[in-house]
Amino acid sequence: MSSAPAAAPDKPVVVLTQRTVWLIFGALMASMFLSSLDQTIVGTAMPTIVGELNGVEHQGWVVTAYILAVAIGMPLYGKFGDLMGRRWPFLVAIGLFTLASVGAALSQNMIELVLWRAVQGLGGGGLMILSQSIIADIVPASERGKYMGPLGALFGISAVLGPLLGGWLTEGPGWRWTFWINLPVGVAAFVIAWFALKLPSHRSSRPVDWGGIVTMAVATTGIVLVTSWESLSSSGYDWTDWRLSGLVVLTLAAVAAFILVETRVAEPLIPLRLFKNRTFTITTLIGLVLGMGMFSAMAMIPTFLQMSTGAGVTESGWLMLPMMAGMMLTSIVSGIAISKTGKYKAYPVAGLIVVALAMVWLTRLSGDMSMWTFGAMIFTLGAGMGLVMQTIVLAVQNAVDPHELGTATSSNNFFREIGAAVGSALFTTIFTTRLTDNLTEVFAGAPAGAGGAGESSLTPGVVQSLPEPLKSGIIDAYADALAPSFWYLVPLVLVGLVLAFFLPVIKLSDVAGMVARGEAVSDPAKAGTLDELPVADGASEVSDDDGPATRERADIVGS
Repeated sequence: MSSAPAAAPDKPVVVLTQRTVWLIFGALMASMFLSSLDQTIVGTAMPTIVGELNGVEHQGWVVTAYILAVAIGMPLYGKFGDLMGRRWPFLVAIGLFTLASVGAALSQNMIELVLWRAVQGLGGGGLMILSQSIIADIVPASERGKYMGPLGALFGISAVLGPLLGGWLTEGPGWRWTFWINLPVGVAAFVIAWFALKLPSHRSSRPVDWGGIVTMAVATTGIVLVTSWESLSSSGYDWTDWRLSGLVVLTLAAVAAFILVETRVAEPLIPLRLFKNRTFTITTLIGLVLGMGMFSAMAMIPTFLQMSTGAGVTESGWLMLPMMAGMMLTSIVSGIAISKTGKYKAYPVAGLIVVALAMVWLTRLSGDMSMWTFGAMIFTLGAGMGLVMQTIVLAVQNAVDPHELGTATSSNNFFREIGAAVGSALFTTIFTTRLTDNLTEVFAGAPAGAGGAGESSLTPGVVQSLPEPLKSGIIDAYADALAPSFWYLVPLVLVGLVLAFFLPVIKLSDVAGMVARGEAVSDPAKAGTLDELPVADGASEVSDDDGPATRERADIVGS
């Protein structure tokens, strides 16, 4: 069914006892804590960082560069993990992330910071994809929901700790320590993974898809650059500019070349046959539109809180906790429910409805609103996302060939990150354009030299020290720029909701990925007897609702 290599019969197999599973799972949690903590720490410090580095107009790139690098790295980790094993790529990802944290802490300007954030993204993409793939390797889909609970709790803990640390470090020793803090965490995660992550590795004789790697990277970068053009060029989207038109042509050519290459190589980076699998296609499209909406909302809300409500850095971190609490709660509850019932379709449907309602509610943001109301808004947003994100990953892993778990997982997440990169770029462009216009009007009406501030060097502290009416004008400018922008995200979420209604319901497998591939056994008595291992027959029960099921291939059609 797949051209990915199976485990060699002369190699010892892993015995997946409960102790081994939890030991490996503990190593994954330590590494995922590293990446999740970084995102929440940096988010609260971002307005201060870009203000001190005089890069307000380019602040979106600190986020976009990270997401772009994550997107480019994901297919690489997924494919090489399938071909060679996941242990060494996982250690490389931790190392890259930790090294880039040091580089970001030492950055002296926005260009250096953006470049190191991109390297962080290369590591973060590996941590994300390989963690999801390894969990699928060691835990059957029918039991995986139980492990979604601890992961949800982990993100909740990092969500609580991250903003507090980010705020305290920014207001205390300085924002650079929001990156330095990753050094001890990264070293600890690497040591734990080195000793605990005992997974099979093997050499692959399949050729590397260099053509697919290059064309994918060029196409992905081009897409993000085009959508971010407003922040790159002072003239905006002037289609007479040869640089813009040339970039569009290059991007389209790279996309076409990537498709051509992937149809001809022996071991494609992102096999196009994956799209013949209905579950993969629908979950990928849902992830694409959710990524465009979710990351856009999360990127700018801390800035709004600090600039428009007068909240301090630490306080703005506290105010983001309801969203993480909502996400943690629903991911834990839905994970337990899926393990008990074996049914998952209702959760992404309900989650997307909740996310759409939350987006509409967020259009009513204002600088003088009650923080209780704001907390309810983002709690609702987080609750909706918690119902969707891990469920669609479970669905796609359950529907593909066990030999291509990493490739399918990374491809699914790749398109979600493309959506996130494009959505963040577009949303940032809309927000920044509106904000620039608003601030231009505010400063045009202010006395010369009032407060000694300029548009490119505004920080929360500077804004709060400005005299009236300049201070109120800036606060209103941020609120008026952000709130209406959420209307652009609502249609995207509704598209995802329609797609969710067509998601097939496949019976959850009771065989872990490594067991299905002959790389592990769940019973110690069977260790070394590969001929007794269960082999996936490529078929599962499927229906379009939770009623009686019909037979449909659960692996990749044509593989």
